[in-house]
Amino acid sequence: MLAHHIHVVDDDAAFRAAVARLLEGSGYRVALYKSAQNLLEDLPNDMNFGCILLDVRMPGLNGLDLQARLIERGSTLPIVFLTGHGDIPMSVRAIKAGAEDFLSKPVSRKTLLDAIQRALARNASARERSTRLHSLRALVKTLTPRQREVFALVVAGKLNKQIAHELGTSERTIKALRQEVMRKLKVRSLVEAVSIAEQLRDQSTSSS
Repeated sequence: MLAHHIHVVDDDAAFRAAVARLLEGSGYRVALYKSAQNLLEDLPNDMNFGCILLDVRMPGLNGLDLQARLIERGSTLPIVFLTGHGDIPMSVRAIKAGAEDFLSKPVSRKTLLDAIQRALARNASARERSTRLHSLRALVKTLTPRQREVFALVVAGKLNKQIAHELGTSERTIKALRQEVMRKLKVRSLVEAVSIAEQLRDQSTSSS
C-alpha cells in the first residue's frame, strides 16, 4: 500500500523542511508548497487521498481562503491548520468550514502526528462512505420508474394491498414488482431496503 500523501503549505522554508523530515521519517510522502496559490496552481491529480497541513497567515491568499477555494473545487482532503498567528475566531471559522484540527506553533511531534492520523482516518471513512453511496445510487438507477414508485412506497411501510390501491393495479402485480425491486437492489429483506433508502436520503439532506 502506498504511503499517504501530506501536502504542506507554509511560507516558512525552514518550517517546511523540518516538517518534511518529520513526516518522511514517519513513513509519509510529502509535497511542499510555499504559498496557497502555489498549491492551487499545482493541484495533484487526485485530491481525495491524504491530507493538508496548512498555515493561516501567508502572503497573498491566506489559509482560510485556500480552504474555501478547495471546497469549491470539490476537494475532500481533510485540513489540519498549523499556525503561529491563530486566534479563537479564526479557529472557529476553520473548524466550521470542515477543518480537522487547528494547532498552534510550536507543536509537539506527537500532537502533530496524532492530528494527521485522525485526519487520514476521517478521510478514509468519508471515501468509504462515498463509494458505498455511489454503489447504492447505481443500484437504484437500475429500477424502472414504476419500480421506483413501488420501492418508495415499500420503504414507507405500505403493504402490497395498499400499494396496489394507490397505484391502481393488482396486488399480484405489486408483489412481482416488489420482488424485482429486491432483486435489483440485491437485498433480501425489507430492513435492508429501508437502510438503502435512509442512507440515500441522509446523503441528499446533508448535500442540500
